[in-house]
Amino acid sequence: MGMKTVAIIGALDEEVALIAKSLTHVTHTAKGSLDIVSGTVDSFGSDVIKVAATVGGMGLVNAAATTQLLIDEIAPDAVIFSGIAGNLNTHLHINDVVLGGTLRYLDTDMRLVGQWKPGTADAPVEEFHSDDRLLEVADEALANAGITHITGIIASGNYFVDTPQKVEEVIRLTGADAVEMEGAAVAQVAARNNVPALVIRALSDNADTDYEVFKEFDISEYADTAARLAVDIVKRL
Repeated sequence: MGMKTVAIIGALDEEVALIAKSLTHVTHTAKGSLDIVSGTVDSFGSDVIKVAATVGGMGLVNAAATTQLLIDEIAPDAVIFSGIAGNLNTHLHINDVVLGGTLRYLDTDMRLVGQWKPGTADAPVEEFHSDDRLLEVADEALANAGITHITGIIASGNYFVDTPQKVEEVIRLTGADAVEMEGAAVAQVAARNNVPALVIRALSDNADTDYEVFKEFDISEYADTAARLAVDIVKRL
C-alpha cells in the first residue's frame, strides 16, 4: 500500500498503552488536549512506518475531533481505531474480535448527516465502511494469531448499552454485531478527508453490564487484544 504514516486512536488509556510501548524513537506532543505519542514501527518488509497514537476519549464528538486533529497534524496514510466493544452476536464470545466492515450510527438521522461527503443531498449515505485493503490485512493478522473474528457491523452511539431492552433495540435498528461509542465517527471523518480507516473491536462484555459496574472492570486484556492486532497490521502495511 506504500503507507509511511499511520494514526492510531483509542478511547481509553488501556486501549493505547500497549501501542505506545511498541514504538521506538518515541516523542510526545501536546495538542488539542491530547498527548500524541509518535514513534516508528519496523514493517515485516524493509520499510519503517511512522505511527502517531493517542487517547481521544469516549463518545462520538471526541472521536471525530481526535480523528480530524490527527489528519491535520500528521497527514496519515491510514487511521486505525483500536479498542473494546459490547458483544451483540450470539456466535461470538468475550475477547473475540469484530472488524468494522460496516459502521452505523445509533442516534443519527442519516437523511441529514449523510448528505455530506461521501454522500450528496440527492444520495445521502446510510453507513460508513472500513477500507477494504485494511480489512484484508487485519483478517490476515487475526488468522495468523488464531483469534476468532468476523468482519461485521458495528453500531456507534453516545450512550452506554447495558440492558436487554437496549441490546434488542440496537440489533433491531442496525443489525450490529458489536456496539460502542466512537467507530462510526472515526470512519465518517476519515471519509470526509479521503483517508482509509479501519475500526477494530475486541469484545469485552455482552453489553449486559451497568456502566458503574463496568468501569471497575480490568479491561486491559481485551484492549491489549485489539492493540496487538493494530500493531501487527501496521507491520504488514
